[in-house]
Amino acid sequence: MIYLLNSPILTSYGTWRFEGPIPAEQAKKLLEDGFVSAIGHESSAVLLSSVLGTKIAVNRIRAELASGDSALVLRVTERLPEGALLDDAALKTISWELSLLTREQ
Repeated sequence: MIYLLNSPILTSYGTWRFEGPIPAEQAKKLLEDGFVSAIGHESSAVLLSSVLGTKIAVNRIRAELASGDSALVLRVTERLPEGALLDDAALKTISWELSLLTREQ
């Protein structure tokens, strides 16, 4: 199974692999067979919908990756001010990338 996350988070103990950055075309291919959105913020869902060319729903769930599961991660690459919540316009002005987090065990 593949999830969408708006931050790289280890959902449990295990062995993990974190790769990136992942180009948008590669990310689109990863999602072709379906995915579970665990995107908790509307602005992140809007940005990912635009970048990936598919509707990404806001879905504030706790993702529990099992061995072999992966997550396409929207990773902000700069430190945000404490308590910052980014709207659509602000998210477009900061540095971010897509990455792939995989639970191996």
